[in-house]
Amino acid sequence: MKMGNLSRLALLCALMAFMTALLAGCGGGEKAGGKKFLNIATGGTAGTYYPLGGAMAEILNKSIPGMNASAQSTGASVANINMLKDGSVDLAIVQNDITYYAANGTEMFKDKKVSNLQGIAALYPETCQFLTLEKSGIRSVADFKGKRVAVGAAGSGTEANARQIMEAYGITYNDIEVQYLSFGEAASALKDGNVDVAFVTAGYPTAAIQDIASQHAIRLLPVAPDKADALIAKYPFYTKTNIPAGTYAGFSEEVPAVSVMAMLVATDKLDDALGYDVTKALFTGLDRLQAAHSVGKMITKEGAMKGMSIKMNGGAEKFFKE
Repeated sequence: MKMGNLSRLALLCALMAFMTALLAGCGGGEKAGGKKFLNIATGGTAGTYYPLGGAMAEILNKSIPGMNASAQSTGASVANINMLKDGSVDLAIVQNDITYYAANGTEMFKDKKVSNLQGIAALYPETCQFLTLEKSGIRSVADFKGKRVAVGAAGSGTEANARQIMEAYGITYNDIEVQYLSFGEAASALKDGNVDVAFVTAGYPTAAIQDIASQHAIRLLPVAPDKADALIAKYPFYTKTNIPAGTYAGFSEEVPAVSVMAMLVATDKLDDALGYDVTKALFTGLDRLQAAHSVGKMITKEGAMKGMSIKMNGGAEKFFKE
């Protein structure tokens, strides 16, 4: 009988030790067996976010002891917010306007507010570009009334940008023939004469615009400084940008524009200490980001809080204020 009791006691102790070890190994994706795991959501493999995210993972693995960071291809901004929300990723590259909509429960996140998002850093501008052919005679957003305007896919961040900029000029969808087209579709329609204006939010020079400029005389339309000021007052995620003269073949004028910012986002599950380490590693490894993609040259410590549209991670904020 005593032996049976001792056997049961030994079995119970072994079971408790096993459960203790198992629980100690579960760290919510942050720590397991002394390792820190971070999964970075990027975008499509042909885009800008994917190579940048891969470079970020390399920097973190090299710079932070015990780090095991990896980047994965995703459907980009909106998908990345949803992955942050469900905890399947720890960091994500997202446009700051999409982050703003998610944090405030507006636009495509209406009634789907994500309240625990935190900013790590603004990265580089993605510029809002209204494009027309020179022969259209259109010189300003104010000229859009009665025109066929391709504003982006319905419900997309691009479409929201187009609508908001036109709103600053007093132009609504009731004033135009709105076309919900992706920029690839809009570029073809512009070349074929089926739309008058095409809109895209993308880093410049944009390949599809370069393609059109190689075949047609084009014109980029400005966002006047006073209109930009009004836009930024209402939507704080916008920043002013000048598209340099000669960015596109055959068009030699500098164009005042507005941009949204690509940014690195986490949730409050990333503690401030790790947030600091991540931020410090990335911004002392900028040469690797610059090598990964040309937009890496636009990522600077000085610009990292520009257009910050949500509350920042405490550790990241501490780094930028040092």
